[in-house]
Amino acid sequence: MPKDAGDAKLLFQSLNKAYAATPTNLKIIDLYVVFAMATALVQVAYMGVVGSFPFNSFLSSVLSCIGSAVLAVCLRIQVNKDNKEFKDLPPERAFADFVLCNLVLHLVIMNFLG
Repeated sequence: MPKDAGDAKLLFQSLNKAYAATPTNLKIIDLYVVFAMATALVQVAYMGVVGSFPFNSFLSSVLSCIGSAVLAVCLRIQVNKDNKEFKDLPPERAFADFVLCNLVLHLVIMNFLG
């Protein structure tokens, strides 16, 4: 076995071990981020195959997915107990900020649709 393959296997084992210790609520947020990014990639692939006739609709849907993913990453940073920067911020407040920012994001997206 080449040395690079052994290093990659060791890297994946250490990542799996570290991720196993991650709390469930952070894993759920990670799953949401992966879903939002996968949805954006599917939309881009669909646009590449079919075309982008209503371009503002395509643009707003992709930006909605990416914006939701970015807001979820911000929520993950704020909810993470290992992060000392937001230790005084209760998780309920972080979630309320996430919901409010998502509401504003989607109102802007709806306005962009026309």
